[in-house]
Amino acid sequence: MTEKAINQDERSSRRSLGVHLTSVDLFLEYIFPEIENILEKYIWVDLYCGEGNLILPILNYIPEDKRIDFFQSQIFMYDIQNEMVNKCIQNTVLYGIPKEIASKNIMQRDNLASFPDELKSKSLPIFHITNPPYLYLGYIRKHKETKIHFKYFEGENDGFQDLYQIAMINDLRNDVNNLIYIIPSNFLFGASVSNKFRLEFLPYYKINKMIIFETKVFKFTGTNICIGFFKKKVRPKEETLKFRAIKIKKNNSILERDYVLNPKWKYRAGTKFDEFNHNFKSSIPLNVKYYLLNKDIEENSGSHSIEVIDTNAYQSNSYKRETLFVNEYLKKKVQSNLLYVRTVDTGSLDGRTGLYEIEKGFSVDGIYVSKATYRTSPIQLFFDPMISKEDQWLLKDYFNFILEYFRKKLDSEFLTTYKYSNAEYTRKYLGLTQVRKIIETFPILNLNIEEKKKLKELIVKRRFSDICDFIQYTKEGKKKEKLNNLTYWM
Repeated sequence: MTEKAINQDERSSRRSLGVHLTSVDLFLEYIFPEIENILEKYIWVDLYCGEGNLILPILNYIPEDKRIDFFQSQIFMYDIQNEMVNKCIQNTVLYGIPKEIASKNIMQRDNLASFPDELKSKSLPIFHITNPPYLYLGYIRKHKETKIHFKYFEGENDGFQDLYQIAMINDLRNDVNNLIYIIPSNFLFGASVSNKFRLEFLPYYKINKMIIFETKVFKFTGTNICIGFFKKKVRPKEETLKFRAIKIKKNNSILERDYVLNPKWKYRAGTKFDEFNHNFKSSIPLNVKYYLLNKDIEENSGSHSIEVIDTNAYQSNSYKRETLFVNEYLKKKVQSNLLYVRTVDTGSLDGRTGLYEIEKGFSVDGIYVSKATYRTSPIQLFFDPMISKEDQWLLKDYFNFILEYFRKKLDSEFLTTYKYSNAEYTRKYLGLTQVRKIIETFPILNLNIEEKKKLKELIVKRRFSDICDFIQYTKEGKKKEKLNNLTYWM
C-alpha cells in the first residue's frame, strides 16, 4: 500500500472517531508554562489521552528518583481505543516508568459514556488536560460509520452538537474545577453548533485564557482549534465573561485581543455584528426565503422554460446546467430574483462570502436544488415583497459592504471557520440566519427615490457610521437624530 493510501486510511479512521493526536511541542509551548509551578498540587488526568502527549511530558520536570511515585499517585490516563492505550503505555516506559506500573494508571475506557468515579476519591483535586474527540452531529448523521456516536447525544445530552461538548459537560457534572481543552474554535465563534452548549457550560466556568489557531495544527484534519483554560466558578452565575486571547495567524503572526462574551448573545464571540443587526433592524424588514426546490418545480410545472444549474450535480468542476419547464408564475419569480448567497469563502479575494448576481456567476436564470439542500452550495434568494432589479443591486452592495466592514473590524470572528487551507485568509462560513439578519437591516421598503440615491452614495463612499445614522433616521419616522452611541461604531 502506498504512503498516500495509508494516510488516507488513517485520515478516514481518525475522522470516524473524531480523534486527532496532539504533539508534545504543542503541550510544551502553550500549556506547560501555565501549570509548571503547580505540578504537586493536582492529579493530572487525560480522559482521551491518545499517545499521552498532553500529560507524559510533565515527567521530564519531576526528579528521576521521585518520578515513579509521582506517576503512581498523580497521573491517570484513559482512551477508548486499546491501540492508543498500548501506545501510551509504551511512551510512558520511555520516561522511565516500568510497564507494569504504567498499565495500572493507563486504562481503556469510554469516558464519553460516563465519568471514572475512582478519580473522585483521590487525595488531590483533578486537573483535566485533554484533546477530546470532536465530531459534529451533522456529520455523524450523514455517515454510516459514525452513527454509533448517536448514543452520546441522548437523554440529558439532547441538543448538544459535537462530541467535545459531551466531554466538557461530563466534567461540569462531575465537579472538575480545572480544565485545559483543545477544541474546535466553533466553541467561541459558532452559532447553532455551540449556542446551547455555551449557555449551559459558561455560567459554571470562567475562561482564564484562550489561544486561537488559524493555522493547521493536526495532520489529518483542517479543523481550526483553540486551547481553552477554564476554571470553575465558586457559584454558577450567568454573567458577562472577559478574557484575553492570543491568535496564531498565518505565517505564525500573533495577535492579542480582549474578548467579551455576553449571555444576551449566547456567549458568542464577535457579537458587535449581532448588536448591529439587532439595533438597526428596519421598521419594515425585507423578507427572504432560500432555495428553488424540486417540489417548487413539481407544483408549478408548465410549458415555460428556465435555465438553471443543479447544485446536487457537480461535474468537471462546475454545476450541471438544466432546462426546466414551469408555469408562467414560477418563471417570472425565478427570473425576477437575481441574487444568490455564497456562504463559504473560496479562498480567493473575489470569492468571499456575500451576495452575487446569478447571471454573472453562472449565466442562468436560477439555482435549482434537485435533492437535498446544502448550506455550503450557492443558494438563490427569493424576496417578499418583490423588489426591483435596481433595488436588488443596491441590496447586494449594501450587504457586502456591511459584511466586509465587520469582517475587518472583528477579524471575521462572527463567522464560523470553515476549514484550513492554503488560501490568503482563513476561510469562513456565513450562516443563513446571519444572511437574513443583515437583509433585515436593509431599509429599502422605507425609502423613496432620493433616499435610495443617498444610501447608494454612502455605500460608495464606504461611510459606515453615516449608514447607521441613515438607517436610524428611516426607523424614526425620518426625523434624523444622531445616535447616542454613534461613536461606538466609528
